[in-house]
Amino acid sequence: MNQTPTPTPGELEILKVLWDIGPSSVRSVYDLLRPRKERLAYNTVQTLLRIMEDKRLVEHDVEGRTFIYRPCFSRDESVVRFLDRVFDGAVNELVMSLVRSERVTAEELQEMQTMIAEARSAKASVRRPAKRTRLVGGENK
Repeated sequence: MNQTPTPTPGELEILKVLWDIGPSSVRSVYDLLRPRKERLAYNTVQTLLRIMEDKRLVEHDVEGRTFIYRPCFSRDESVVRFLDRVFDGAVNELVMSLVRSERVTAEELQEMQTMIAEARSAKASVRRPAKRTRLVGGENK
């Protein structure tokens, strides 16, 4: 399996910007990160994006003379990768770790319960193909 490298904290900040606003130029990413990181240089963002492209975390298109970067995977896909890498794919272990960490608010727990109920309902409404029975005397039974 071709595994995507784990982004560094700086690379993760850039990925978050790209996930939030979509494909962007170095200037757009820099302008959004600059208020949070006073000493951030434009060249640093540019260099990080080049490194991230080498690592296959992002890719770019060219519009005129401007490189427009986009992530190679979605935020949701990164969660699945994290789940597989850290919890061996066990969703219940991830959820239990979150609940045990006491970082989940009562409102978030209620949201989770609602989402679980909706997912359960959606799964129940999906029709499964009818089981075929053996033919006895030329008829389906």
